[in-house]
Amino acid sequence: MAPTAPHSDPPTAPALDPRAPRRRRWLHAIRRPAGLRAFERGFERAAPALAALLAALCGALEIRPYAARVFATLAAVGHRRAGLLDLAAFPHVVLGAALALMSFGLLLRARIAWVIALLLGALVAALSWRHAQTPTLVFGTAALLIGVLLAATRRFDRSNLAASSLFALLSVGTLLLYGVLGSLWFGADYSPAIRDLPTAFYYTIETMSTVGYGDILPRTTEARMFTVSMIVLGITVFATTLSVVIGPLVGGSIKRALEGRMQSKQRTGHFVIIGTSPLAYALWKRLQARDAAVTVIAPPDRPSPYPAEADVIIGDPTRNEVLEEAGVPHARAVLTLRDDDAENAFAVLAVKEIAPKVQTIAAVNDARHLAKIRRVQPDMLFAPQVLGSELLVRTLFDEPIDKDTVDKLLFARN
Repeated sequence: MAPTAPHSDPPTAPALDPRAPRRRRWLHAIRRPAGLRAFERGFERAAPALAALLAALCGALEIRPYAARVFATLAAVGHRRAGLLDLAAFPHVVLGAALALMSFGLLLRARIAWVIALLLGALVAALSWRHAQTPTLVFGTAALLIGVLLAATRRFDRSNLAASSLFALLSVGTLLLYGVLGSLWFGADYSPAIRDLPTAFYYTIETMSTVGYGDILPRTTEARMFTVSMIVLGITVFATTLSVVIGPLVGGSIKRALEGRMQSKQRTGHFVIIGTSPLAYALWKRLQARDAAVTVIAPPDRPSPYPAEADVIIGDPTRNEVLEEAGVPHARAVLTLRDDDAENAFAVLAVKEIAPKVQTIAAVNDARHLAKIRRVQPDMLFAPQVLGSELLVRTLFDEPIDKDTVDKLLFARN
């Protein structure tokens, strides 16, 4: 028997580094998002302008094929009678005009304009598809508008008076157009008949406002139903306009008044900072970072660096009513951090007069005024110049800095 060859394992492929695919994916993830992030940032910045342009273009494309027909129909409206379904000839013009008007709201990044433009775009796309049964330029523009609006949802986050006014203007304008056109369409069904634009406009305003002088009366069922629809829509639009435009103005004033009263009642165990100096603002930021309740008294003759959400009271910090409003008697500590040492001294005296048990900390901007400020007997004195110079000297000479030294320098104690 021939000797058998010794058994050997079949050759194996070289071992692959299991980290290689992961590394390639990691490198790919680093390279790809760089351009993607740049595109996203550019798209987010340009989204409001792009959406406004698409809305105006879609509105113009929707109006263009029907404008001549609408004008021709209006010219002959006094010589024919029509039912309520004849009003379906005008939705394209109304939708196009509304979309064009919404472009201004989209430029303002108004949330309400985003909602209305999204709904109108979807309606225009649906009407275009139903009419042509194939994709058209109007359908494509409306679809692109919807895509931009959905992709940039977070950019349209503003709610302001301009956007609310735009919504109110669109509502009133649409209702006026509906009322004037409907009055002309059913003009022969009224007594006396409505045959011209001024009379139709007068009757629309009279009906929308629910005045009803009785000089023009509907004689047929269709005319009566149309008049009822104008009354209902007029009341609805009027109430919506009041709530959207006037509501925020009145509600904001009431809210600020109530918040001011509630804050004055809730100001207890908090810190009171007097002043608008860089030191005061820096301390306010540090206290805010620790979620501490802080009330600021800012003098009326100085610009305030504090943001709008800060609890700031504008007034003279030496007046008792201002200190009472800031809740000084219930404060944890009062820090007078104005740029003028004399003003800090007067503020300490005013605080001690109404709240002698509340801790007071006075800043000393000029080290030469330390002795004078001590005479008003604040609980602590904070002299940044003394602290900074002494710490710098000790650092230059490699001298130790212990807690007692920092405490003595920080509060300028003897």
